[in-house]
Amino acid sequence: MKRHQLLLVGLLLFFAGVQFRLVESFTLSEKSSRFIAAQVTRATTPQAAMWQNAPGRKVVQPPRWLGLALMSVGSVLALKSLSLRKQGVDS
Repeated sequence: MKRHQLLLVGLLLFFAGVQFRLVESFTLSEKSSRFIAAQVTRATTPQAAMWQNAPGRKVVQPPRWLGLALMSVGSVLALKSLSLRKQGVDS
């Protein structure tokens, strides 16, 4: 992976983490709720029953630690990209 690609991935993860820290829940549209319900029905977990039984829009509440984890990984990747050598034409 090149330097600029690693920087981009790091910044995207960092800002996704900031977004998860600022938002408490996401409300999915009916179409996306049906899609996820179809994907989850393949699994035999207790969460699958929740997605199958309740029609309409679903509310997803990501855990609080997810934002901090994404921010941490993103900042480490961005700083790592800054420490890599530039790939120039003379090297």
